[in-house]
Amino acid sequence: MEAQLKNIKIEKSKTTKINEVDFDNLAFGSVYSDHMLVCDYKNGAWETPEIMPYQPITLDPAAKIFHYGQSIFEGMKAYKDSSGATWLFRPKNNHKRLNISAKRLAIPEIPEEIFMEGLTTLLRLEKDWIPSNPGSSLYIRPFILASGNGFHASPADEYKFIICCAPSGAYFSGKVKVLIEEKYSRSANGGVGYAKAGGNYAGQFYPTQLAVKKGYNQVIWTDDNTHEYIEEAGAMNIFIRINDTLITGPTSDRILDGITRKSILEIAEDEGIQTEVRKITVTEVVRAAKSGALKEMFGAGTAAVVSPISTFGHKGVDYDLPELQDNFASLLKKRITDIQYNRAEDKFGWRYKV
Repeated sequence: MEAQLKNIKIEKSKTTKINEVDFDNLAFGSVYSDHMLVCDYKNGAWETPEIMPYQPITLDPAAKIFHYGQSIFEGMKAYKDSSGATWLFRPKNNHKRLNISAKRLAIPEIPEEIFMEGLTTLLRLEKDWIPSNPGSSLYIRPFILASGNGFHASPADEYKFIICCAPSGAYFSGKVKVLIEEKYSRSANGGVGYAKAGGNYAGQFYPTQLAVKKGYNQVIWTDDNTHEYIEEAGAMNIFIRINDTLITGPTSDRILDGITRKSILEIAEDEGIQTEVRKITVTEVVRAAKSGALKEMFGAGTAAVVSPISTFGHKGVDYDLPELQDNFASLLKKRITDIQYNRAEDKFGWRYKV
């Protein structure tokens, strides 16, 4: 049964920015639609959500988000098909994961009816902001931050749940050159690596900057203890193809349970591709690269869906991956995007009509 939340307050913008937007040249996440959803948590309960014109928010300097980093988010997209209908991809998985993150950071969980009904109401209002150009979509950013005040180190007593939208063009990352990290860690056992916490990403920026200075685009994260196990690719899950087997690491305290990751595993099984969810060592990947058994490496996430890796660096040596005509990355990306844009049968039940 779908969520029923009938009392969302809506204040429509008196003007629109949409005519100023070049939908043929959209950068990722840098132009914002006319409206946003805001819902406050006060006195121990989530209040009635409001949709209002996109605008700055005002916070006290003592708001705990600034001091103790209670901040979580999700990344989603809305897609427009050839008939103009709007679709989401596995949105209830995003809601579930947001609450997993909330629990880990001592943030009150958001009820499904606020998340789903708030999201769909906002998207119906912003339907003209969903691009129809090939590969384009409306990027959706739901997030929660601690708005309650206090310098004492404890969870806040007030929070804001906000959903903002940004029309974005097709995401082409080109050939990605990555460096296997040997010093810094993205997360640790017992930590918050599995949550989409803002601080996780803040901690990635510096090591990534160091890799960029060396001529790489991104970092491959390894385990915090030995730096011997492959974990994630930048802000994405990672897949490695050795011969005809597709391998990805198991989710854990350190690895995000990616929705694209889950989808790739299910589609690969449907395609008859052999998959293994297991720990994979840097040594195994280097050995496979040297022997020619390493066929593909790619990141998987909401923004790019699949981001192929052309080269990886380790201990001062770069290893180039072969350019295959019949590669898994292209096949899996097409299968997922055909479902997202309502171009193919959705045998998995992932598509959600707005």
